[in-house]
Amino acid sequence: MTSEPRDPPQFYLTSPAPCPYLPGKEERKVFTHLVGRRASRLNDALTHSGFRRSQTIAYRPACENCKGCVSVRILCDEFLPGRTQKKVLARNTDVVGALGPSRADSEQFSLFRAYLDSRHSDGGMADMAMLDYAMMVEDSHVESRLARYRLRVPGAEPGPLVACCLTDVLEDGLSMVYSFYDPELAHRSLGAFMILDHVFRARAMGLPHLYLGYWVAGSKKMDYKAHYLPQERLGNEGWTRVG
Repeated sequence: MTSEPRDPPQFYLTSPAPCPYLPGKEERKVFTHLVGRRASRLNDALTHSGFRRSQTIAYRPACENCKGCVSVRILCDEFLPGRTQKKVLARNTDVVGALGPSRADSEQFSLFRAYLDSRHSDGGMADMAMLDYAMMVEDSHVESRLARYRLRVPGAEPGPLVACCLTDVLEDGLSMVYSFYDPELAHRSLGAFMILDHVFRARAMGLPHLYLGYWVAGSKKMDYKAHYLPQERLGNEGWTRVG
């Protein structure tokens, strides 16, 4: 039996680029590769340290003059929906979710393109084609799943796909990697619904945390993450409870 290699991961630093969250600031990222048999364990350890995953890359902000990006995770066992979140759940009682293999198809891609064209037409993902989408979903050496959400429509089986979320399964929680939904159903707040659904799924799986990625104080794009309490935020002293 051959022993598993013990070479430590190699980390790299990106060049400065405009910050997507705070106007007038620049961002840099430190990143490493998630490949091979140790990828899942490394992804667990790095996520606990504030990294995020994109395909086979784990990255974390490494900005010289800003510490605005704060990793956030919900304490699933203690979470109770607030008034607004209860309304979101009531609004989507006809939405059925299933957590399955991370496999891409044309139905998902059509929904993904509609979401990008409506919400992020000038973003870095705006030119993604079907092959790019398939790589995003399937190119992974870690335990990942794709949550698919469909409307329950009488006489239609399966119902129309309205939302998806690429999710990593960690030793201590679920990590929402990327989610998208039908932009014509904005009144349903499907983004919030997927977070709530993932909280309940993590709890049912015996996993204490749901990792939401980065919260940035002062960024309207990230304000919503502060409303899922209690949560923990990663700082210089480790994970600190809020709420």
